[in-house]
Amino acid sequence: MSALPDLSPSSAPLTERQIVELLSTARQRLFAEVGKVIVGQKHVIDEMLIALLSGGHCLITGAPGLAKTLLIKTVADVCHLSFQRIQFTPDLMPSDITGTEILEDSPEGRKLVFSKGPVFANMILADEINRTPPKTQAALLEAMQEHQVTVNGKTMHLPEPFFVLATQNPIEQEGTYPLPEAQLDRFMLNIVIDYLSEDDEVTVVTKTTSGKGEPVQRLFTGEELLAFQQVVRKVPIAEDVARYAVRLSAASRPGREGVPDFVNQWISWGAGTRASQNLVLGAKTRVLLHNRTHVTVEDIRAMALPVFRHRILVNYKAEAEGVTVEKVIGRLIEHVKG
Repeated sequence: MSALPDLSPSSAPLTERQIVELLSTARQRLFAEVGKVIVGQKHVIDEMLIALLSGGHCLITGAPGLAKTLLIKTVADVCHLSFQRIQFTPDLMPSDITGTEILEDSPEGRKLVFSKGPVFANMILADEINRTPPKTQAALLEAMQEHQVTVNGKTMHLPEPFFVLATQNPIEQEGTYPLPEAQLDRFMLNIVIDYLSEDDEVTVVTKTTSGKGEPVQRLFTGEELLAFQQVVRKVPIAEDVARYAVRLSAASRPGREGVPDFVNQWISWGAGTRASQNLVLGAKTRVLLHNRTHVTVEDIRAMALPVFRHRILVNYKAEAEGVTVEKVIGRLIEHVKG
């Protein structure tokens, strides 16, 4: 059962205030439903919801055992989306993702029939995406950007809405294939899952060793998510706030006039235009989820970490000095005034 009213084109249009209240309420209900399975991780759920309502993909980074897969599957259930998990391994082939043509017997004789791969679902979990070679990683590029796949010259559209949520293990890097920058840039957000607090971990241990958990209720439909993605894009933003997002991205690019010294010192590659777009789109979604209607500079700043984390490359000097990309982003936010 959906938590939302009829959003079809034939229904009566909702007012701006009704839309804001609906999204704010839906956010709280989603926390409650996901919380039946996942303990804590509120900021992770919040950022995932921002990506879903913005129509973006997520890269999720965290150590093993932090319930990355369970979280993604639970969100798919709550949003009533078809779900497929792809385990990325060194021997995975592109056709294992997109599908392939097979010979099939029919009354007219044998013919080639396309057998759809797991990418034909609303939500794809690309588990440990950096464990497969670039050729197979690239099989997702067209799907992520164009929401379609091309096999033997034939183009097939993927079901809408379509999301890729990829996981990476930051610990074991031997035998991995780092994602190329072109593919990293297709992910709207890089969400980091950290260890739970002691109290939350006690709750997890108690719940998972006591019996079957409580089933989650479906709150959205795919059609409602698509409708809300259109609503998000209509949120107004002042030119000076959009300009701030552009200036924040531009300040991360070394070698340009006016960038701070620490950028030239620590960064080898900065954030591009897609980062500015995602800062604004994420901020628009954030204000609706927090029961507001206008984007502020603070909303842009709140999105900076997940948007920039995988787009800014620190150099060897920064690594030698123990400077993390998170520290660099913090310095950028301090330097660029709104």
